Amino acid sequence: MAWTLLLLAALFEIGWAIGLKYTDGFSKLWPTVGTITAMVVSMGLLGLSVRTLPVGTAYAVWTGIGAVGTVLIGIMLLGESASAARLVCVSLILCGVIGLKIFSPA
Repeated sequence: MAWTLLLLAALFEIGWAIGLKYTDGFSKLWPTVGTITAMVVSMGLLGLSVRTLPVGTAYAVWTGIGAVGTVLIGIMLLGESASAARLVCVSLILCGVIGLKIFSPA
């Protein structure tokens, strides 16, 4: 269950990271409300997951999934660069997240 909560937390992290793009410096009401809501939910779910998972592992997985997801959405929806070097670096982050899951004691 902790891993499921952590995955959901990471998905909400992707949501708020992308949401920042649409808040226009927190000057647009509804994108700001959605982004702040996603932040609160993400942190809350992360907090619940660390009841069981080691905090270092949970935090690294949370930020890793958030980073990879945000980069991929940025590429697909926002026209950000998809250079080979960038994709290799993102793949390394993903490998680290998978490794943490595989070798985690919880």
